[in-house]
Amino acid sequence: MVKLDLTIDADSRYPFNRKQIKEALVRVLTENTEETGEYKISLSVVGERKIRELEKKFFDRDEVTDVLSFPMKEGGDAPEDPDGMSLGDIVICYPQAKRQAMQWNKLLDDEIEFLACHGLLHLLGIHHE
Repeated sequence: MVKLDLTIDADSRYPFNRKQIKEALVRVLTENTEETGEYKISLSVVGERKIRELEKKFFDRDEVTDVLSFPMKEGGDAPEDPDGMSLGDIVICYPQAKRQAMQWNKLLDDEIEFLACHGLLHLLGIHHE
């Protein structure tokens, strides 16, 4: 059985369904990992200024993006941790998620769920073309 120790850091002006996000992340872990046990993930929901800072600092791009992933270990391989496997950090830009939800006619919680799961796949080393 997969367990998830999820730390969420989000300003109160960025409301979203935390339970929905955690359930979706557990589902992704269950479907994409062979190991059972506890995984640790940090999820931050930020504004445009912060996501732009991170893009500039780590990717040398001056732009706003929807989600960034920072694996604990390059390539998505998590280091051994006696209290669980620390996979890394996911950062979602709330205003960008909101724009995308409107563009795709989705609920904001569903878009944040999609972005969190997308970020988790990157932490697991699963990348898109």
